[in-house]
Amino acid sequence: MADINQQAANPGMAEVLQTYYRLSPLRSISMPLLFLMVGVTLLMMVFKLVKTRSPKAAPGNSILLTGSSDSGKTAIQCALVYGSVSPTHTSLQPTESLIQLHSSLNKPHYGKLVDIPGHARIRDRFKEFLPNAKAVVFVVDASTIARNGPEVAEHLHRILHAITSLPPSRRQPSLVILAHKCDLLTSSSSNAALAVSRVRTILERELEKRKESQAGSVGVGQLGDDEDADGEMGGLECSGVKGKGFKFQEWEGGEIQILGSSVSIGKTTHDPEKAADGLADFKQWLYELS
Repeated sequence: MADINQQAANPGMAEVLQTYYRLSPLRSISMPLLFLMVGVTLLMMVFKLVKTRSPKAAPGNSILLTGSSDSGKTAIQCALVYGSVSPTHTSLQPTESLIQLHSSLNKPHYGKLVDIPGHARIRDRFKEFLPNAKAVVFVVDASTIARNGPEVAEHLHRILHAITSLPPSRRQPSLVILAHKCDLLTSSSSNAALAVSRVRTILERELEKRKESQAGSVGVGQLGDDEDADGEMGGLECSGVKGKGFKFQEWEGGEIQILGSSVSIGKTTHDPEKAADGLADFKQWLYELS
């Protein structure tokens, strides 16, 4: 008898819901439609929760991959992001992806890697991302720089000019030059050291030629119909002895590092660390940057 009285005093949840439904403004809505609305609402809440917990790059944490076409930018991006490098094709639009820079206190820190196509007509799109960039990576094919030196130097000059033209209120991004594809060089010494030395020597020489040409009001060849005339570009000022020539280590715009790098096309692994062995120095640079 006591149990019956207790059940009467505590009606079931279904009975409560039915009573609330009969008395609420929702009574004009059919029960199936009401259940559908509740289900959609729950799905939206779950989606928002998952999106909130997804990895995100901190504001102003973009890393720009720049350089001429076929320099190996997309292969570097694949090695860092996916842990595998397959044959790639020339990009026609900037592509963005997240990479883990490091972990602290079991909390991963991410950066946004932006691959900027190297085609002459669209390579200047790096300027769209530069104000929020933490670093600029300029990739050079060390195996072909001897014959492509003037064109590569012209491209790098545009980046140096853009960096030094940022307003004082903007943080100036760090800059590294990757002497890439160093594994294609044959030498009795370290391939990476040879690639770095070759890229440094050729680019310093070509940038000095551009600097002298501008000083003498002599035009130098440029690629495409870009808005900045070569004679109007700065960014090559150095703090060393006047007339000594352009030197990366004396660039007034900040520190420039040159690192050797390589990736192995066609090798697939689920471990990004193993896929990026040839990027070890670059990955260490990114770690110290963050």
